Amino acid sequence: MRRIGTYCSLDPISHTMPTYTITELAREFDITPRAIRFYEDQGLISPKREGAGGRTRIYSARERTRLKLTLRGKRLGLTLSEIKSLVDMYESPKDSSVQMKRFLTVLARHRETLEQQREDIEVTLAEIAMHEDECRRMLEGGTAKKVQPVLRTVAKKPVSKRSKEAA
Repeated sequence: MRRIGTYCSLDPISHTMPTYTITELAREFDITPRAIRFYEDQGLISPKREGAGGRTRIYSARERTRLKLTLRGKRLGLTLSEIKSLVDMYESPKDSSVQMKRFLTVLARHRETLEQQREDIEVTLAEIAMHEDECRRMLEGGTAKKVQPVLRTVAKKPVSKRSKEAA
């Protein structure tokens, strides 16, 4: 089989599909072989095993695509179970409109979570800015030695909605 970079091309004689080693995929996607083995353990990819005792993993083009989709899902912040569900749907020959609706549901749920996190971050950043301003005023006014009032002020400040739920 003729190799092009870390990719394998279609063998012109046997017309077999390209295969990849764990090292080639790790290099291509800039991840560790351990990460690939982890995704295998999670059932996201399942390479063929060859060699003595099946120690050598051989990844097909299908497994490469599944890994690529898994990494895209991780970049979106999806959970591994969400990714597995979506990747499995991608491979099924069923009606694609059902798949798209399910994907939209997953994305909507994820968007909601991210928007809540953004709101929590904005509240926290506002609290930090307020405490920074208070500290600067105290430093400028020569009252920096009076730490107790600042600590009491911090204790009285409102807590973000998610922080309240966690408590």
